[in-house]
Amino acid sequence: MTTSADRIAALGGSTVQHGPQSNRVYLMHLDPGDCPQIVDVLDDMARHRGYTKVFAKVPARETRWFLRRGYREEAVVPGFFAGREDGVFLGKFLCPRRREPADPAALAGVVRAARAKAAAPRRAPALAPGLALAPPGPEHVEVMAGLYSRVFASYPFPIHDPAYLRRALEQGVVFMGAWHDGELVGLASAEPDYAARNAEMTDFAVLPRQRGKALARHLLRALEKDMAGRGVDLFYTIARAASHGMNATFARQGYRFAGTLVNNTHIAGGIESMNVWYRRRS
Repeated sequence: MTTSADRIAALGGSTVQHGPQSNRVYLMHLDPGDCPQIVDVLDDMARHRGYTKVFAKVPARETRWFLRRGYREEAVVPGFFAGREDGVFLGKFLCPRRREPADPAALAGVVRAARAKAAAPRRAPALAPGLALAPPGPEHVEVMAGLYSRVFASYPFPIHDPAYLRRALEQGVVFMGAWHDGELVGLASAEPDYAARNAEMTDFAVLPRQRGKALARHLLRALEKDMAGRGVDLFYTIARAASHGMNATFARQGYRFAGTLVNNTHIAGGIESMNVWYRRRS
């Protein structure tokens, strides 16, 4: 398993993740006061370290600084920032090969299939006997890390590390677990941004023997309910573009497709394209 996760750092008032694993710089949070100079800083960091992509999540009004410097729009989430401003996911490619997905027809087919399933929705089956949903706590970080290590050969954040998971819990990330007779068999999380009133629904993992029971959908619905109770209005995800199951899970739950982040994230052993889906709370 890959253990050398990319690191998170501050750039002025902004936050980035960067490193050789995903071979990119990711602008996770933009402080508008850092514009426009941060665009040059990101480019310089990527070129100096030999990264082949810069990925940025920014408010729509700040995209002009990036588009002028060779970024392209990959996904747009309407009303991402407190319902008042769209969120735009931008990519700049420093290597021509990284600009093109390996199999665009297959990725488009995943989105079509997910939308087709959403158009003919079916109620998620009830939880099977012996299964229950409940949030794990700090005392469970070892088993949480163990589950993630069993499901993912690699991941863009160090979720296989109990210390990282403990810090995430302390910093307000909300986890939801699926338990079978007391054993943790599924897990997902929500990362809220209360100022923007949105939350990323992420870190979905289900042990192979428990798949086919709609556990991901149950976990998603439980997290949505929790986030709604905390005042979050918009839910979104960045899902593996090649995963029929996860894209269908979000489509069936009423999420809309926002775009594809090409060759964006190192996950499950290699760099993959990712799909952005979103849903506004009704």
